[in-house]
Amino acid sequence: MIKKIFLFFFLFGFSLYAEQVIYIPGTSLNKIDAEGLLTHTKILASDEYEGRGVGTKGEKLTINYIADNFKLLGLKAAGDAGTYFQKVPLTGITADPETINLVFSTIGDALNYKNDYVIWTTQERNVVDLIGKDVVFVGYGVTAPEYGWDDFKNVDVKDKILVVLINDPQIPDPEKPEMLDETMFEGKAMTYYGRWTYKFEEAARRGAAGALVIHETGPAGYGWNVVEASNTGELFTLGGETSDKLPFQGWITYETATKLFHSAKLDLEGLKKKALDKSFTPVNLGVKGSVHMDNSVKNIESNNVIGLFEGKDPVLKNEYVVYMAHWDHFGVGDPVNGDAIYNGANDNAIGVASLFELAEAFNNAGVGPSRSVIFLSVTAEEQGLLGSQYYTEHPTFPLEKTIGVVNIDGLNTYGRTKDITVVGYGQSSLDEYIEKAAKNMQGRIITIDPEPEKGFFYRSDHFNFAKKGVPALYPDQGTIYIGRPESYSIELREWYNENIYHSPFDEVRDDWDLSGAVEDLQLFFTVGYMMTETDTWPVWKESSEFRAIREASLKSSR
Repeated sequence: MIKKIFLFFFLFGFSLYAEQVIYIPGTSLNKIDAEGLLTHTKILASDEYEGRGVGTKGEKLTINYIADNFKLLGLKAAGDAGTYFQKVPLTGITADPETINLVFSTIGDALNYKNDYVIWTTQERNVVDLIGKDVVFVGYGVTAPEYGWDDFKNVDVKDKILVVLINDPQIPDPEKPEMLDETMFEGKAMTYYGRWTYKFEEAARRGAAGALVIHETGPAGYGWNVVEASNTGELFTLGGETSDKLPFQGWITYETATKLFHSAKLDLEGLKKKALDKSFTPVNLGVKGSVHMDNSVKNIESNNVIGLFEGKDPVLKNEYVVYMAHWDHFGVGDPVNGDAIYNGANDNAIGVASLFELAEAFNNAGVGPSRSVIFLSVTAEEQGLLGSQYYTEHPTFPLEKTIGVVNIDGLNTYGRTKDITVVGYGQSSLDEYIEKAAKNMQGRIITIDPEPEKGFFYRSDHFNFAKKGVPALYPDQGTIYIGRPESYSIELREWYNENIYHSPFDEVRDDWDLSGAVEDLQLFFTVGYMMTETDTWPVWKESSEFRAIREASLKSSR
């Protein structure tokens, strides 16, 4: 007889309250172990897999490894034509660095590619050649009616080069500079309007010739080294129309921006302050900008990998819970201290390994699940969440029947914590699922994202599901490490961002302690299991920007 752990949860919907008893078979949780997690991670993050670059030998090795393990775990092939693979058409564009040139009329060609700026195109162009375009500062580049904010004020920026600030408009309290005006946008928490991706999308909608984001480490959430590593070499975009893509886009350092504004007899710091007011209007710098780059363009097919654990209930099996993790990293790139393989152990080999552990747990659940569970490993996350975007635009299972998503993008590799972080806490009722599971099963608490200003909720694959209305949970490692000083979490994050993130040094380390990762995965399993059994679907909260999308989606599907 299977030994069971009986967990009692009160799951709260927003239209009705339903008390439910959730049975979690003990043997299922025991199947999630550190040894299996580490073994899979070591393989996927090994030099043999060459950093799991999209469209490379590393991709072929990776997707076959995932499919083979899905098959061993008894998951049904849920991709194209009875396979585990969903083909994702991508266009790879590589700019010849010797030809890349960004010139402003007031400072000449004094700027150095990579040191002062990075630029690229997402259009299928062999040559980008723009000469003498007006350069316009558009503040934060935001049009947000719900916040009463419009940085463009009906000014025509068609065929112009836009210079834009990163993040949302955020006004510090003059008496407490570390504090922000909580009445502006979401205060300290970044919204999607603060993401660089939004800035480029808005510029493209307005027909701009290009856009340059001014980099600042604090508001961006990462240093210039990450910008450089992430946006050079071969870059990918979803194949297809180019009308929603800029002829060029990129970043400039703050020092470069200061030099540019000074050459136009303008004060960048002063204009930044003006951009914090709703009355701001675009400022033409009186500068002409020119851009050139020669590109090689190739069209490839990459792959999402999809496995299905079919639910036991004859009706509910046609409703779905999704666990997802991206399999890609940066492949082979510029060497750092002689190492050119960007292994991506924590980002995100360990996330893929988690899918195997979770699938094994469902295999040993004994009871249920009533609904079906999709295990989805997506491509090209590092290229702009492209694999998950493609899936949500071409879902193999209806999104209106997909009740919730749990996204795993990295895990805690440094020991047990008293808490679990929920990125985007306050967005959906999935907060209550994980909060109650953590408390009742492990005696742990929920920590709200300690770095909301970095906009992590909008920076990983679950976001594409959210944009289509599907409630999404994005858990992250806790911050209160057992047996460690209070400062340990902050020091660990800073060290990781400065030394590991998007570098060749994201490798399996001897000092990893996966005891915390195992506890987190047991928690993620429990949340997913709860979703397979609940009578009330998870919902977006009243204040969420995704609630109306979901309601419209469900209404149209009836």
